[in-house]
Amino acid sequence: PDSSDEKEQEEEESEDSGDEGCLVRMFSKRVQWSVQSMAYRRQVVEELVGGLLAVLQERSSNSFFPLLQPAIGVGSAFEGWSPCGHDAVYRLLVPMKPPHGHAFHLELDTAGQMPAKNCVRVELECTCTRDQHVENMLCFIHHPEEALQRNLDSSLLSNLCTGFYLNVEKIAHWFQNLVISAWGEMPESRRYSMQVLPSSRSCKLQLTNVSGKSLLVEMVFGVQQSNSDIFLSSQTTEAIFTPSTMWAESYAVAELKFFRHVARQAPHDTFYLKCLQLCAGSLVGTGFSSYALKTVMMHLLNTTPLSSWSRREFLGRLQDIMRYLRGCLEKKRLDHFFFGNENVPEDIILPTVFQAAQPLNLFQRLVQDPAAHAEALREFQEL
Repeated sequence: PDSSDEKEQEEEESEDSGDEGCLVRMFSKRVQWSVQSMAYRRQVVEELVGGLLAVLQERSSNSFFPLLQPAIGVGSAFEGWSPCGHDAVYRLLVPMKPPHGHAFHLELDTAGQMPAKNCVRVELECTCTRDQHVENMLCFIHHPEEALQRNLDSSLLSNLCTGFYLNVEKIAHWFQNLVISAWGEMPESRRYSMQVLPSSRSCKLQLTNVSGKSLLVEMVFGVQQSNSDIFLSSQTTEAIFTPSTMWAESYAVAELKFFRHVARQAPHDTFYLKCLQLCAGSLVGTGFSSYALKTVMMHLLNTTPLSSWSRREFLGRLQDIMRYLRGCLEKKRLDHFFFGNENVPEDIILPTVFQAAQPLNLFQRLVQDPAAHAEALREFQEL
C-alpha cells in the first residue's frame, strides 16, 4: 500500500481502539492473508488449465468427441472467499459443445428437485456434402454404417454415451486419459508433479511443486442451457446414487457473475467477502452447508447498501448474517436466490422459466424432518 493507504489505516485503527476494534483487526489479519494467497493461486490455476485445454482442443479437433470450451472458474475460491482459505479446491467448469454432425438436446427435470436431475440427449444432424460443402464428410444420417466404421474410434455415441444420452462417467474417464497423455507437453510439467485423483464425475488433479506445496484442481463438465448462465453439470449431487446419464442443474456461473457484479458496485474498503469467509470457516464441521450461508449472503448483499459493509461495521454485518440464518432456521425456509427473485442483477442471464417459478426452499428437509430441525436449532445455538 502507498503512504495514503497507510495513513488511512492508522486513522481507522486509532478509531477502533476499543475491544471491537481489536476483534476487527484480529479477524481482518486472519482472513486477509488467505485472500491474497487464493488470488495468487487462482491466477496460477487459470493459466495452467487454459494451457492444458488448448492442448486437449488441438488433440481432439478432428474427432467426433465433445468440443471443449474455455474453462470458467467457479465456486468459493474464484468468488473470493472459501471456508478452507488458501487450501481451497479450485473448481472450474469446462463447457462442452457438440461436434460436427451432432446436437445436444437438454431434457430438463420439471419435478423441482434440488439439485435438479436432467439428461443430455445426443441427436445426429445431416452433414451431406451437398448441403455442407465439406470434402470427404460422411453423413451419420444418410451414410450411417460407412460413417460409423470410419469414425469408430472417435464416435461420440459409441464411446461417451449410454444409448443416446451423454454418460458423465464415460466423459470423466475420457477426459482424465486425455489429461494424463497431454501433461508431458505442458511447460508446468517441469515445475509440478501431477496426480489424477479418483473421481467418477469430474477430473481432480493434485499438483505438487518442488517444495511440497500442493494445489487441488477439479474440472467439472457442463452443457449450457440456451444462452443463459445456467448449465447442466457433471458435479456430484447429494443423492446416494445418481445414474451416470443424469446431470445436475448448476447455478455456479450465475453465482460467480453475481459476486463480480457486487465487486464492481462496492466501495474499495468493503468487507463482505471477509465476513462470508469468516462465517463459512466457523460452519466447517457442522451440519450447515457453506452453500446455504452463501445464499444468505447473496440475499443480504442484494438488499443491504454496499456502503454498510465497511470495516467499521464488520461486527454488525456478522450479526446480520447470523441473524438472517437464524430466522431462516426458525421459519424452516431459505429461498434459492435465482428462482422467482425479481431483484437478480440484469447482467445475469437466466432461463425465462426462472422468473415465473416459485422460490425453491433450500431448507425443505427441515419441514419434512422435525428431528433434523430441532438438531439444526441446537447446533446453531452452540455456534
